[in-house]
Amino acid sequence: MELNVFGNPLISCCTTPATGYFRDGLCRTMSQDSGTHTVCALVTQEFLDYSASKGNDLMTPMPHWQFPGLKPGDRWCLCISRWLQAEKAGKAPPIVLEATHEKSLKYTSLELLKRYGIKAI
Repeated sequence: MELNVFGNPLISCCTTPATGYFRDGLCRTMSQDSGTHTVCALVTQEFLDYSASKGNDLMTPMPHWQFPGLKPGDRWCLCISRWLQAEKAGKAPPIVLEATHEKSLKYTSLELLKRYGIKAI
């Protein structure tokens, strides 16, 4: 069973659009996931612009990867490294802690993640 940052069962981040390394809605990972897609974010325009400025355009659809392109308000499993980079730049989006994988705690503290936490709906 996959666990969230609180040690409870991981809940789905989003299925429309289907997110996660496995595109099953869960922000879970495996060794082949070089990005470690473990953070369930509620993306903002500010974050999307920031990510694009760093070479990762999350707004443009890529149908061949089953990627619809994101808009503000979408939930998406982000790479922990990108989220931390955005946080240091003051551009980090809010996150759903119940849908954020416990592996995120290998890279940052629960206290930092809680500062950006929003309630799961």
